[in-house]
Amino acid sequence: MAAVLGSLGLLQGTVRLAAAAAATCPLSRPGPRGLVRGGAAGPPAGRGYSSEAEEELRVRYLDDENQGIVVLGLNRSHAKNALNKNLLKMMSKAVDALKSDRKVRTVIFRSEVPGIFCAGADLKERAKMHSSEVSSFVSKARATINEMANLPVPTIAAIDGTALGGGLELALACDIRVAASSAKMGLVETKLAIIPGAGGTQRLPRTIGVSLAKELIFSARVVDGEEAKSIGLISHVVEQNESGDAAYRRALALAQEFIPQGPLAVRVAKLAINQGMEVDLVTGLAIEEACYAQTIPTKDRIEGLLAFKEKRPPRYKGE
Repeated sequence: MAAVLGSLGLLQGTVRLAAAAAATCPLSRPGPRGLVRGGAAGPPAGRGYSSEAEEELRVRYLDDENQGIVVLGLNRSHAKNALNKNLLKMMSKAVDALKSDRKVRTVIFRSEVPGIFCAGADLKERAKMHSSEVSSFVSKARATINEMANLPVPTIAAIDGTALGGGLELALACDIRVAASSAKMGLVETKLAIIPGAGGTQRLPRTIGVSLAKELIFSARVVDGEEAKSIGLISHVVEQNESGDAAYRRALALAQEFIPQGPLAVRVAKLAINQGMEVDLVTGLAIEEACYAQTIPTKDRIEGLLAFKEKRPPRYKGE
């Protein structure tokens, strides 16, 4: 099993990629599960946990036909889901549990607070920090969002409200972004005489192109869902519904499309794409070759062929 997925670290050449693949397998052991049942807002219900009474981060493992989908819901309504020390700590803990849980197939990041995704850093907390504390906080935010980006399974940001600064940086770290047409998005840090510090200066140009990314960051411009879709910042835009969760519902529908597919194949595909985008085409093709090789000895591949022959849906086990 350890040779199946490969390391999620930086791959430098095909030989080193294959060696790293044998060293670590994020599917080889189950991770921590929910501690208590939680009743998070929005369908469908599932089990969740939070170490804080206020549940500033709600984690729900969905059931039934949505089994394998995990929803992380930001829930700091009094602070517009602004990122503070405690929320970052909770996010890091949740992501750490998810990355080693072989039953997790897709992760959706959403807000439990109507009209807001995440307003960015908690400026009230920031104002009380010494300059040295600010640097430490930004480093922690960057590291936490990088952990999110490195999750081995598909991740979807469901943006049903405003996503500014660190909130948009969080969404940019996801594989796919879905937003309501009324949602507002922007990296607005230059208004505060700072710059995006949790990956925004790197992920935005990789997403929409260098020139346009510079324009948006230099101007601190905020765009709505329709414009975000037109410039490639998000993959899907939907009209908001009365419940205020249209983007979440679209994200859930996308996640449901991923669930029937071979779980090992999806993880390895994500690895191949992510690593390939950081190198030249020739090296990228070599990475693809090495990643493909990891799927050949799997039981899932044999099951896929057998199901095709027998004209039935495959029953993949992630093996």
